[in-house]
Amino acid sequence: MDPLQPPTTPPTAPTRRTTRVLHGRERHDDYEWLRAKEDPEVLALLEAENAWTRHATAHLAELRDQVVEEIRSRTRETDLSVPTRRGGHWYYGRSFVGREYGASCRVPVAGPDDWTPPMPVETDPGQPALPGEQVLLDLDALAEGHEFFSLGASKVSPDEQLLAWATDTVGDERYEVRVTDLRTGELLPDRLTGTAGSLTWERDGSALYYVTVDHAWRADRVWRHVLGTEQAADEVVLHEPDERFRVGVGRTRSDRFLVVVCHSKTTAEYHVLDTERPELGLRLFQGRREDLDYSLEHAVIAGEDRFVITHNHDGPDFAVATSPVDPTPVEAWEPLVPHDPSVRIEDVDAFATHLVVSQRSGGLTNLRVLTLGDAGVEDDYLVDFDRETYTVGLRGNHEFDTPVVRLGFGSLSVPSSVYDHDVATRELRLLRRTPVLGGYDPDDYEEHRLWVPAPDGEQVPVSLVVRRDARARGPVPTLLYGYGSYEASMDPGFSIARLSLLERGVAFAIAHVRGGGELGRRWYDDGKMEHKKNTFTDFIACARFLRDEGWASRLVAEGGSAGGLLMGAVATQAPELFDGVVAGVPFVDNLTTMLDASLPLTVTEYDEWGNPEADPEVYDYIASYAPYDNVTSGPYPPILAETSLNDTRVLYVEPAKWVSRLRASAPDRRPDVLLRTEMAAGHGGVSGRYQAWKDRAFTLAWILDRLGLA
Repeated sequence: MDPLQPPTTPPTAPTRRTTRVLHGRERHDDYEWLRAKEDPEVLALLEAENAWTRHATAHLAELRDQVVEEIRSRTRETDLSVPTRRGGHWYYGRSFVGREYGASCRVPVAGPDDWTPPMPVETDPGQPALPGEQVLLDLDALAEGHEFFSLGASKVSPDEQLLAWATDTVGDERYEVRVTDLRTGELLPDRLTGTAGSLTWERDGSALYYVTVDHAWRADRVWRHVLGTEQAADEVVLHEPDERFRVGVGRTRSDRFLVVVCHSKTTAEYHVLDTERPELGLRLFQGRREDLDYSLEHAVIAGEDRFVITHNHDGPDFAVATSPVDPTPVEAWEPLVPHDPSVRIEDVDAFATHLVVSQRSGGLTNLRVLTLGDAGVEDDYLVDFDRETYTVGLRGNHEFDTPVVRLGFGSLSVPSSVYDHDVATRELRLLRRTPVLGGYDPDDYEEHRLWVPAPDGEQVPVSLVVRRDARARGPVPTLLYGYGSYEASMDPGFSIARLSLLERGVAFAIAHVRGGGELGRRWYDDGKMEHKKNTFTDFIACARFLRDEGWASRLVAEGGSAGGLLMGAVATQAPELFDGVVAGVPFVDNLTTMLDASLPLTVTEYDEWGNPEADPEVYDYIASYAPYDNVTSGPYPPILAETSLNDTRVLYVEPAKWVSRLRASAPDRRPDVLLRTEMAAGHGGVSGRYQAWKDRAFTLAWILDRLGLA
């Protein structure tokens, strides 16, 4: 193909059949050859698909530029985050007009009782934002010369004199760690490669703990690196051989305990090192028991050191218990917050004077504060917000001795807001609401929580936002988003980019389908393994409800990653409902992936999808819904599939194979099925905020076109 000439037809991938027989089932695959990432023919096909996508969307170029300008004009480009106290400094991030990445900075606190973050009235890109500002990392300088750049962990040493930071310049989520001496600005010679991006300091600042992955991109080893030594001399703190489990490392907020966790999708075990009794070494707290999931934090309750444990031993929606800090079996844990089937407890954060329970009820998040006194828990209350839909959660609480709780709040119409909650007075103080330039008013929008009957009688929540004046005119073009896996909750939040839809009269809705965690562990369990199809039928029911009940005039569906699997399934099962489908980094060839234990994440995913290699019933069930295996010759809505060449979570080959099979299934090769591959990006897409704006504008313009608003 002449690169200077636009294509006139969609590309066609050659068929090269492979056949596998398992459980007596014969499965043919004509496009598995596309997995050869370095093959010039594979790369040429991806580029040809990109060329076709550019050709098919050329008429949207002006609209894309307009959407980018709308995002820019509504964004305060030179800005800073709300400073967070850690030790003797306030830490914050800065952004600058014209710069992709910004900088991380700090200023000294005024004194030990200084808990009010300093906030400038305006920020000048050429000047310090606050008096005494020290730039810790200039991210644009670090990104220079790289097509892709991502900062992983960035951790200051306990004495705040050193900064360890991790970067990925490829997009494959394998990070290099460097250490900066903050007194001089010089880089130490230490260089750790091939890490997973997380970092934890030794309490005395002499060493770093980090994690590496195995051949299947599973975090399997925790290492200890002594500063000033070669990486080859690093010691393995813990190696996890069970391929269902991943490892992690961190410190309790009190800074007393080093914690190493091994966890699968359903089971956890913790190892703890008491830094005040290092001679005891790393000790197993409660050994793994199948389906016993727990986490722990250190607290001082009634003058006694205790672990506060979030666990599912008493019920699937978790409870809170306490125990001594020495290894203690689950049977000896002492109840603190009992299991309640109407409340899903997600986490507990411990502070010197209070505990904060992050939980959800009725599909909404909330925070529960337990104040501590000489006798133990003295008070118990909710930090409440009187809205139909919203999201609230802890945000940037690093200090154990803090008298305030920093929290984030937002909704589909209320921009992300940062509050400090004074535990003693229960006062909520708004520190900052993300500015939206151009006269934005949340009262111009209405938000709703709808409840949609699923085919089996379950009520599926839907969060929706729309301009009041648009809704007053009747059904409106609607974008319906969904995910529905891993107990991940798609809680309602604000987006500046989304305003380019809303201001044109589009409604945005989130279908909180089963497989997510919005309504507790049961909601998750009913959308995984042998119940996975509930995720799809829930989403289809929500789409049909929006059309039939007069909410949506036209409808586009969108989902990414496991949500891309959802998109592939509903495009096959109910194509008549959708005027377009956006499938981002879509997990659409899940049977092939789950049959190959050598691929990234496969074995750790058995608890989510099942093991089709070992169980013929699981094989048949996945085969019955996997989008790649169920491509038909019938009608499909227009599809925009988006992926990244260096994605390690959902490999580019899945949407590439899916689109190739979709093309082969129709005589016209489905010209309205588009594949867009970022050739220098990972699972999260391109890096840099301006590049991200352009990337999102491409998708939004396509959505607007499908909604009849281009």
